[in-house]
Amino acid sequence: MTTTLRPTGPSKQGADGARARAYDVCDNGRPVGALEIATDPTFGATAGVLRSLRIDAPHRRRGRGTIAALAAEEVLRGWGCVLARLEAPADNEPAQRLAAALGYTERSRNMIKTLPQNAPALPGGILARSMSEEEFRRWEGGAVTAYAQDWISRGVPADQALQKSEADHARLLPDGLATEGVRLHVLIRDEEAVGHIWVARYENAPGSWIGWVYDVEVREEYRGRGYGRALMLAAEGMALDAGVDRLGLHVFAANTPALRLYESLGYETTNHNLAKAL
Repeated sequence: MTTTLRPTGPSKQGADGARARAYDVCDNGRPVGALEIATDPTFGATAGVLRSLRIDAPHRRRGRGTIAALAAEEVLRGWGCVLARLEAPADNEPAQRLAAALGYTERSRNMIKTLPQNAPALPGGILARSMSEEEFRRWEGGAVTAYAQDWISRGVPADQALQKSEADHARLLPDGLATEGVRLHVLIRDEEAVGHIWVARYENAPGSWIGWVYDVEVREEYRGRGYGRALMLAAEGMALDAGVDRLGLHVFAANTPALRLYESLGYETTNHNLAKAL
């Protein structure tokens, strides 16, 4: 058995240097599956992504997927990539086992919750209100740096982390507080701002919209008092007001307190986001 990759078309390259290519996975020249790789548009040209890998049912459990993935990594190295990432659905155990065998480790996960019909009440003495323009300017000034640092502290090269943070904020908040579908709220206790949350509508599939928590933070001096839970309850109300009945989020795998909070609130993992150095 000789497993190889055979391009199904020319390599696609954008003006920004992004690359992508699709392949047949072949066994002795005969197609037995398909694979697609690309550079990561959010992390930059030195970060690769295994977009998809499929081995047809009659040809599985013979190591072809492993060989194909390793061959894809060699192509990414040839493109100058120093990192590769992939997404493994929570209900796809074979994909998770393959990723682990190849040395990928979980960096983060996506979670989602189906919301109750009515917005939950906030604890007594707490309210959530819209962020003011002045508060937005103060928040925006540090948000790009803080988000980049989150990735840097988890092993992402500084240039990739900063590129992702800048690109995400520019794409998601093109008009600041006036961006359509965006809600940025501040949590208030005794007339003092103790935290903030950013929720927006997100098209997770063509024609299917959910709410998405892009940022949630409790000020350091107020942590450990239940304000994180209160912010997430406020997010549910914000999502329901926006006309969606599901709320999703992204959380770093090493953030155990946040994971426990989200699980206790009824969020379930949908995707594991894994990566490895090349």
